[in-house]
Amino acid sequence: MKAEVVSMTADNLDMEAIRRGGDILKQGGLVAFPTETVYGLGGDALNPQASMKIYAAKGRPSDNPLIVHIAEFDKLAPIVAEVPEKAKILAEKYWPGPLTMILPKSDLVPQETTGGLDSVAVRFPSDRIAQELIKAAGGYVAAPSANTSGRPSPTTAQHVEEDLGEAIEMIIDGGQVGIGLESTIVDFTEDVPVVLRPGYISLEMLQETLGDVRMDKGLIAADSKVRPKAPGMKYRHYAPKAKLTIVEGSLKEEVFAIRQLAYEKSRQGVQVGIIGTNETVEFYTHGLVKNIGSRENEKTIARNLYRILREFDEEDVSEIYSESFAIQGIGNAIMNRLEKAAGHCRIPASVLTKEQKYRKIVFVSNTDTCRGPVAAEIFRHQSLDQEYWIESKGMVVLFPEPVNQKAEAILKSNQMTLEGYTSRPFTEKNLNPETLILTMAQAQKEKILSEYPSEYTDNVYTLTEFTGETEEIPDPYGQPLTAYGECYEKITLLIEKLAEILNSFTKGGQ
Repeated sequence: MKAEVVSMTADNLDMEAIRRGGDILKQGGLVAFPTETVYGLGGDALNPQASMKIYAAKGRPSDNPLIVHIAEFDKLAPIVAEVPEKAKILAEKYWPGPLTMILPKSDLVPQETTGGLDSVAVRFPSDRIAQELIKAAGGYVAAPSANTSGRPSPTTAQHVEEDLGEAIEMIIDGGQVGIGLESTIVDFTEDVPVVLRPGYISLEMLQETLGDVRMDKGLIAADSKVRPKAPGMKYRHYAPKAKLTIVEGSLKEEVFAIRQLAYEKSRQGVQVGIIGTNETVEFYTHGLVKNIGSRENEKTIARNLYRILREFDEEDVSEIYSESFAIQGIGNAIMNRLEKAAGHCRIPASVLTKEQKYRKIVFVSNTDTCRGPVAAEIFRHQSLDQEYWIESKGMVVLFPEPVNQKAEAILKSNQMTLEGYTSRPFTEKNLNPETLILTMAQAQKEKILSEYPSEYTDNVYTLTEFTGETEEIPDPYGQPLTAYGECYEKITLLIEKLAEILNSFTKGGQ
């Protein structure tokens, strides 16, 4: 059986298709549909057999309760034993919306739907397609995320087809969802409301509304023996096929650490995936880099997370490294999902960067159109034990210029190129404790030392000085092509010595 796929939008509802979907649900069948969070796999919440079908289709453990979706406020009372006052306050403020509340259940709800618990999880989604389908089905639709259990949740109908297209009757395609992360779950069966799953509605928002609200200890405890209260949170979820590792530290440390990890894996022939952001993707030089969104608008990160994890599954990626995100607001929900996807595999960036003598190498020439960029390009092709940020700069750069044509011709004859490169000026910002400055001539070193007083000038050398040589690199400007070839050969010998010296640092050298 292949699922029927019907497309519609919230502004252009296909009411006939919704009626058919409602009939399928009433008859005990399964229909996937969009919500504002992720796509849900719907079944009749009051039909035990329908709930069992959901578990079977997903491969979901039967102790993981299903969320009952309603589309009218008056549908809540029949399925719960009571509604605490604080739950009423949240419902008034956040329903319809991405909030699930756990309340004592009534006898109307079968234990097959609640995973054997005496409580029921209830949500009122804001998506119009979801609301109309729920009404057409009789008012109560149990709907976990519409994916194979353990896989990244679906944010498009195509994701649902990939996982469940052969196991259910209908998929309603409403386009990509708006939020991209599952709803916030708040438990009202205790004296103090407890967040069992973070989501778009953050702990801070809940506390602002209700006052005392706690986060489940199992979600924040470093001790893996402390189990989350929500049964679903104890299982590995959202996981891509490749091993996912979260790198934690300052953003600068994370970028350097992920660069080093990706570099080492690439030397081993391993294809690596990297989850970066608008602010960082340009800094990664190895691996398959995906932009998850902007740190200035973490809603974009939430919206893209599951899509990116699924995209990695389609490509030959063996390992994935991700930056971390702030544990506040929606960032808390993002990190919760990332950690579940990674199986809580996290490494501190400092472990990978603290032993690195230099992180960045800057080659400095006069105009940054010949010797400096050529040295940088040759260095990029060396066998290095450690990944470096490699740049070239010029002491006299009035406007961007391309690389000297004769220098480019020599590089191309050696299977290298600087096509598209333009010169860039040296600035005081290049002087820092992590950067090694290597000038092409003594005059450029002296100019840096005289014009840029800095406590980090100890990191400034000529390339010949640093490699233990005495003969300066010849300047071929204005000379025949053969002079550029001789300059290339001289730089190559120095760069090979430079690589040996830097590799010795990583092997316990000076």
